[in-house]
Amino acid sequence: MIPVALSIAGSDPSGGAGIQADLKTFHQFGVYGQAVITLLTVQNTVKVSRVDCLDPALVREQLEAVLEDMPAQAAKTGALGNAAIIETVARVWSRHPLIPLIVDPVMISKHGASLIAEDAREVLVQQLLPCAALVTPNLHEASLLAGFTVDSIDSMKRAAERILSFGCKAVLVKGGHLVGSATDVLLSSKGFLILEAERTDTNHTHGTGCTYSAAITAGLSGGQELEHAVRAAKLFIAEAIRTHPGLGHGSGPVNHQATIKQKD
Repeated sequence: MIPVALSIAGSDPSGGAGIQADLKTFHQFGVYGQAVITLLTVQNTVKVSRVDCLDPALVREQLEAVLEDMPAQAAKTGALGNAAIIETVARVWSRHPLIPLIVDPVMISKHGASLIAEDAREVLVQQLLPCAALVTPNLHEASLLAGFTVDSIDSMKRAAERILSFGCKAVLVKGGHLVGSATDVLLSSKGFLILEAERTDTNHTHGTGCTYSAAITAGLSGGQELEHAVRAAKLFIAEAIRTHPGLGHGSGPVNHQATIKQKD
């Protein structure tokens, strides 16, 4: 049977991030994608002008509907919006502990718009991160979660250790905003793994975090081990950025039709 992956995230009408990016990525990896929408945005490649969170009860009903009929082999979260929605997802997931959950702790958009309420961060740490098979913060998100500035490989490692102490099983700190090569740090039960990729000098990076975490989720849903799924996703996002379609007047989307040679 075809693997099934679930995205629990916000909607981006421009198609570069959120639910739309996740579904495109699932499809590119040969995975059947499901989508539970948490919030609606009004945005394009230039700006975000509105963010409206859905009723937590509606989020719960969406989750229960897909999980009782076609449970995914892996799932991911994106923008969750507020504490009530985070609590809802965590409560539902506590009943499905065997489905690996990738938590992309989305806090701000590419344009600087807040995608999570200020009081929701503590709920994220205390209730949702312990459900996570992997947490995938960028440098800004890692700094907020760890409580100190993350701007180097050493501080990325320390942040990963701090975030791991919150109860998740693994942490991937993404160094896309570092100077030099695009270096990420994975901390799992196997220890640290440093992943590097050549940096592409471009502004077309809208949705990179969503796409990266979706690619990892797709790999896990297909039965890959975590390290293999992360390595394949790293190759995919690097190629997706390198071959971006050049759309929009601002921070345009990556190429969700990118192809890579899978490595064993």
